[in-house]
Amino acid sequence: MVRIAITGAAGNVGRELIDAFGDDHAVVPFTHSEADGIDSTLLDVTDADDTRRKLDDVDAVVHLAGASSPDATWEAVSETNVEGTKHVLDAAVENGVDRVVFASSNHAVGAYNADDAADPESMTLDAADPVRGDAPPMPDSLYGASKVACEGLTNVYAVRHGLDVVNLRIGWFMSEADLAAAAGDDVDPGNARFARAAWLSPRDCRDVHRKAALADLPESPLTLNAVSRNDDRYHTITETMQAIGYEPRDNSAEVLAR
Repeated sequence: MVRIAITGAAGNVGRELIDAFGDDHAVVPFTHSEADGIDSTLLDVTDADDTRRKLDDVDAVVHLAGASSPDATWEAVSETNVEGTKHVLDAAVENGVDRVVFASSNHAVGAYNADDAADPESMTLDAADPVRGDAPPMPDSLYGASKVACEGLTNVYAVRHGLDVVNLRIGWFMSEADLAAAAGDDVDPGNARFARAAWLSPRDCRDVHRKAALADLPESPLTLNAVSRNDDRYHTITETMQAIGYEPRDNSAEVLAR
């Protein structure tokens, strides 16, 4: 049985993953504060000692904890995202954790195909250029820049310490109802197209994180896109499918056509 720690388990993605690994694996949720409906252990990733002490006796860490808004200040993202991720990586090395799955973001490459640099969720209505999972960083915000910094940290720990690392550049995780609202007729066309392109469904979110945590890796570190099989996608997922066996089943075009 693989023991999988999830930091940031009270967030939208974290809540989706608590039951994503089945009965054959044990999930250990960590949250920053008490969270309704989650039996979790409190963890402050900005506290190195607390992180080192609590991220023990697990085989893998899915690291989701951090400031998650593209509008977050540098003070917030540097302390929680960058310093917090380093603390998680230090704990993984010291405690003999085998793998870290890092929740990176499409915002690490958000300036590709952006129609308005001041609006990370806009994109040109013309044909978009493909963006591979391992495309060179081009962040669209300080939040995106913090994710780039974290990818750099995870890569250092993979090379220097032999840690298995998967950086997932997560798209726009939301329910089908939220997708319909984000891509509706009353939404700016560029933003609506971004929603259709970057959507990551709950079902596909569970699959890609499960595979990232458990699959045999062809190499480490890996940096991969995590979006659904959307007709309008420009974040490529062929590499994700080949490297970890990701099997996306949902498509924003099919959902919106219902």
